[in-house]
Formats: sequence, C-alpha cells, structure tokens
Amino acid sequence: MAADATGDLVMNDAAQRLVIVDLRIPFIRLVLFFVKAALAAIPAVIVVGFLLMLATAVAAALIGGDGAIVIRRWTF
Repeated sequence: MAADATGDLVMNDAAQRLVIVDLRIPFIRLVLFFVKAALAAIPAVIVVGFLLMLATAVAAALIGGDGAIVIRRWTF
C-alpha cells in the first residue's frame, strides 16, 4: 500500500503474499480465551436449543395428528 497526495492509502496493482511463520501467544492468555469461549457457548446452545424446540413444535402443529405415531403402547 502507498499513500497518495492527500494521505489516503491506495492499493497497488501488484498482489503481495503474506506468510505467517510464528505466532507468539502466552499459554495463560490462550487458556483464558478458550475458557471465555466455552462460557459464552453455554447461553448460545440454550438459545439454539430453544429455537429448535420452537421450530419442532411449529412443525408438529402444522402436520397435526394425535401423536399416535410417537406414543404407542406395547402390544404382545
């Protein structure tokens, strides 16, 4: 990238490749990130489960029936 006369960044036509060879992250910060991600996933799973339950209830209401297929008594 280069700057023009106004100071704005301008892309060059030539493409440049970038290769990352090392990434230094302290172990404790990485562990804390994954703990935060796991804790953030709990409410997300609850919300997605509720939405799937709601979608299933709507589909069952639209299909109708008395539920005889789902609830059957054992016959010998």
